[in-house]
Amino acid sequence: MQAEEIKKHFDNLFPSPKCELDYETPFQLLVAVILSAQCTDKRVCMVTKELFKEYGTPDKMAKAEQGEIERLVHSCGFYHNKAKNIIAMSRDLMNKFNGQVPKTLEELTTLSGVGRKTANVVIGEAFGGDAFAVDTHVLRVSNRLGLVKTDDAGRCEQALCSYFPQKYWSGLHLQMVHFGRYKCRSQNPDCTECPFVKICKK
Repeated sequence: MQAEEIKKHFDNLFPSPKCELDYETPFQLLVAVILSAQCTDKRVCMVTKELFKEYGTPDKMAKAEQGEIERLVHSCGFYHNKAKNIIAMSRDLMNKFNGQVPKTLEELTTLSGVGRKTANVVIGEAFGGDAFAVDTHVLRVSNRLGLVKTDDAGRCEQALCSYFPQKYWSGLHLQMVHFGRYKCRSQNPDCTECPFVKICKK
């Protein structure tokens, strides 16, 4: 199945995919993505609703006590590291970028706790750039569709960026996330009426 045909099927399945994290600024999106690691977007949205009331800007988060942030993000799991990274990332923003979230992968990945996946989500979602963020859903779907044969997110990103035209990257990322989350699930995938059943490697 060629790239254009795959994209066409995803367009039919999810014509207008939207990020399911709630945010008002690039900084808030950055925090939400860090919290979303091994946690559902629904849970993150519940947590950030309270978190951003008091700590919705880099300067306020940079001055926060780690114990207080840990308390607020506890239900997201890995709360100690997540709180530490969010505060350190906020301090990096204040010290390196005058409180402004940078727009390039190179600069974003200099921030504490920010890897390629998180940076790519911010580039594509907050700034409308072309980026292919590879999370667990994208990695699983890519392997099942035979687009890659790897457990390495970096290699998967590289392969997908080579296979699909750049203009598709950000939208296709969201479509593959939704497909992996709601249809091509890790356990008990819904294979009924799946347009990719003939190429699936599951």
